[in-house]
Amino acid sequence: MSEPQSPAAKSTLLQLSSSDAYQRWRLLKDKIVAKAVVIGGLSIILAIVLIFFYLLYVVFPLLLSSSAEAVSRYDAPEPAMGSTVFLSMEEQNEIGVRFTDTGKAIFFAVADGQVNRVVDLPIPEGARITSHAHGGVDKGIIVYGLSDGRALVVRHEYKLSYPGGKRLITPSISYPLGTEPTLVDNNGQALDKITVKVGDKNSSFLAKTADNRLLFLTLVKKESLFDDEVSWERNDAVVDMTAGDVDFMLLDKEFRNLYLAGRGGDLTVVDVSDKANPVIKHKINVMQQGGEITSMEFLNGDISLLIGDSRGGLAQWTIVRDKQNHYSVRKLRGFKVSDAPIVTINPEQRRKGLLAVDANGTMGIYNTTAEREVIREKVVDAKPLAVTLSPRANAFLLQSENGKIEHWQVENPHPEVSWSSLWQKVWYESYAEPDYIWQSSAASNDFEPKMSLTPLVFGTLKASFYAMLVAIPLALFGAIYTGYFMAPGMRQYVKPGIEIMGALPTVILGFLAGLWLAPFVEMHLTGIFALLMVVPLGVMIFAYIWQHLPKTIRNKVPDGWDAIVLIPVIILCGWLAFAASPFIEELCFGGDLRAWMRNEFGIGYDQRNTLVVGLAMGFAVIPMVFSIAEDAIFSVPKHLTTGSLALGATPWQTLAKVVILTASPGIFSAVMIGLGRAVGETMIVLMATGNTPVMDISIFQGLRTLSANIAVEMPEAEVNSTHYRVLFLAALVLFMFTFIVNSLAELVRQNLRQKYSSL
Repeated sequence: MSEPQSPAAKSTLLQLSSSDAYQRWRLLKDKIVAKAVVIGGLSIILAIVLIFFYLLYVVFPLLLSSSAEAVSRYDAPEPAMGSTVFLSMEEQNEIGVRFTDTGKAIFFAVADGQVNRVVDLPIPEGARITSHAHGGVDKGIIVYGLSDGRALVVRHEYKLSYPGGKRLITPSISYPLGTEPTLVDNNGQALDKITVKVGDKNSSFLAKTADNRLLFLTLVKKESLFDDEVSWERNDAVVDMTAGDVDFMLLDKEFRNLYLAGRGGDLTVVDVSDKANPVIKHKINVMQQGGEITSMEFLNGDISLLIGDSRGGLAQWTIVRDKQNHYSVRKLRGFKVSDAPIVTINPEQRRKGLLAVDANGTMGIYNTTAEREVIREKVVDAKPLAVTLSPRANAFLLQSENGKIEHWQVENPHPEVSWSSLWQKVWYESYAEPDYIWQSSAASNDFEPKMSLTPLVFGTLKASFYAMLVAIPLALFGAIYTGYFMAPGMRQYVKPGIEIMGALPTVILGFLAGLWLAPFVEMHLTGIFALLMVVPLGVMIFAYIWQHLPKTIRNKVPDGWDAIVLIPVIILCGWLAFAASPFIEELCFGGDLRAWMRNEFGIGYDQRNTLVVGLAMGFAVIPMVFSIAEDAIFSVPKHLTTGSLALGATPWQTLAKVVILTASPGIFSAVMIGLGRAVGETMIVLMATGNTPVMDISIFQGLRTLSANIAVEMPEAEVNSTHYRVLFLAALVLFMFTFIVNSLAELVRQNLRQKYSSL
């Protein structure tokens, strides 16, 4: 039988039991925290990886190749009603139309060729169709030139309805200028060639007659104020040139220029701004390398010409105005379809792309802006007679000499994107030379998207550079002084005060930069530059004077509190710089520094510019760089500094040889984190730069950064459009840039830590 335990023994056992329970609880908490830290770290890594893959997922379709696939093949509907002179289809790719040389419009189902409707066009009895052309594929206008000097203009239209919840497309024919043909030639000669443009108020015909006269007819619509009666004011003109070699004719939709070309390659541009007096503006031979012109069409927008030749070549020509305001016709780019003649060119209606088919049945789809061949494929063995590309450019119909119609589907969602269009100079329409431009959208389908990321990357680097140029000296020197020289009593106020600066919302900083700082800098530009000279000089003069003051005065300021003495000096010097700036500006720059820079060096000045961004964003970056760098310097072991001083080194030698080297990994991390903050900053650059995507190294010009561009344009970008995906590509570029820079920075930091860990 065991003896009962004493009270002391029981107390000891209770203490041991309590201690064991406490230790087990501590171990459990340690394990829980360790697991939480691991899970948190892995979650962050997972989130970053998911962000990367999501960006890649949205961008990836830009990298996919385009394709074309044959859908169906059938006999041309109603072949007995004449040969096809023009093919077209409506937007849904359900109804097509075939215009014949006998004046019939045959509507049919695109899928199988089943006839939907046949319309007899009002061709006058006794008149023959001698020519035909379209007046803008996107307008649905067709014109027939007749043997009696008249012309009939028709438009094919499609009405969309949903009876019983099912889509129904009803085709019809309308007559913009009336069912009676318009008299073009008063002499009644046959119109061998013709083209037309129909507008809301004006309509114009250009026709070549059988006796080789080139006629330009303009009709101006006149509406009565008191009734619905409509009349037409007529203006006839003859283009003064030899028309015998005019085989191709085009009239732009602005009714400004005629384009006349012969098969030999002679291209003439006629200015018809004055409708009664056409004037030849330019003449050029576009086939200087040999061959002859076989087809000519406008690119979407009627600014550029697409010219196909007998050797399978395809070229884009446009009128270019140089810096001296001189106009000339220039070749922007060329493509090679095959070695056979180009039979037909079909421009896209909503993009700067085109479909071309040669005499051997080889089809090529190209995009002019991206300067790339999107698709090239053999689609038919016989010679093509007529080709049409759907309004959405996702299908085309081709009729060949064998009487068959080929129906193809096209998968080509992002033809505007290529390496050259994103990163290299591109020669855009109406520009004097190739350039880097970002201008992604406009109000018209005629617009040529300009999606060069180069000016955005340039703007990002430019803004970051000047922000860091402002932030690094102030933040690092401030951190060195605060962490090494400053008294602890003063440091406990200075460090939190600077860190509180980092809590200011960047939208507030951007607001102040755009509405207050930008006008202030513009009004006091001379004072800003004077500040950079007067303040350092004033501080050096004060330091010299301070060294020669009696010790009794200097000793009244405790060690580490010297900065307080400098505050009024800096304020006084700043005031002096701004007070003297008007006199400096009047004396040295004729009273206006900005005008002097513009006149002497050609340097322009925008109110919201890089200087403003550098000051505002530098102010935003300073707290982060200062805080991290100051912690690194302050954390240098005291035995290193005291040992260095004990061995006879001066405080400055200790700072340079011991403190800075030991703290260099932390200082480097501070700089790189600040750079990452500057690169990704959005609100300040959004509100203070003017958002002008220009590539100008001048500090007085604006810019646009990747992040600001995404913030501005993403809300209005059509989901899954090329614009939308390119914006995500910009985000991916920004992500990869910061990731690579931070990874390299971490490698450098680890190398510095290993190198100076022995100190």
